[in-house]
Amino acid sequence: MAIVKKQKATVISIENKIEGVYTLTFASEKGFRYSPGQFLHLAIDNEFDGSGQWPDSRCFSLQSSPNEENAKITYAVKGEFTRYMEQYLSVGSQVWLKLPYGELFEQEYNKAKTVFIAGGTGVTPFLSLFTDESFRSYDNPQIYLGFRSEKYNLYQSELNNACNSTLAIQFVYNDVIDIDKIFTENGVDASYFISGPPVMIKSFKQSLIKNGVSESNVLTDDWE
Repeated sequence: MAIVKKQKATVISIENKIEGVYTLTFASEKGFRYSPGQFLHLAIDNEFDGSGQWPDSRCFSLQSSPNEENAKITYAVKGEFTRYMEQYLSVGSQVWLKLPYGELFEQEYNKAKTVFIAGGTGVTPFLSLFTDESFRSYDNPQIYLGFRSEKYNLYQSELNNACNSTLAIQFVYNDVIDIDKIFTENGVDASYFISGPPVMIKSFKQSLIKNGVSESNVLTDDWE
């Protein structure tokens, strides 16, 4: 299990291509150590010096792959903490990060038949795998991606640069992802990874299990 560490980081880039959704890139003198699919805690507190009680923070999936020099996350403005991030953070801002957390891709699953399902910014933990060399070991993986509209698909470049050229991508725009259709196309033997809004994760997991998929083959990114 990875050792969780606290470290100070600097915001070196902020992308805001659509209202209410931000992609932040962090740099740190210590660099970053994590595995695909893991997440971090982000705290904004000018009084915190690295010791004492950890301040108020929120969890965010790491979007960048571990071999990148800098760390990247994407967040949607929902709630008090992310509204404060939107107002306070700018290029050059100092933040505290605590990482890594999570074992999403460290569990046992079928790499010969892997299905990824994501809604909106829920795709970010999958991108950290897709752009990592370890993704080459997967056989014909598939991802189903749902967005409110095409303008919310901010991830085409990373999807195009996936390390596995056999990755099959299906986009769903202006509609709801059809979990029954996904099950029909992939069956009970596939390993299903689900990431997105908590309601979606819960509903899709229940549906797959009801259709006969083993609970151990339904893996979720639901730390929120």
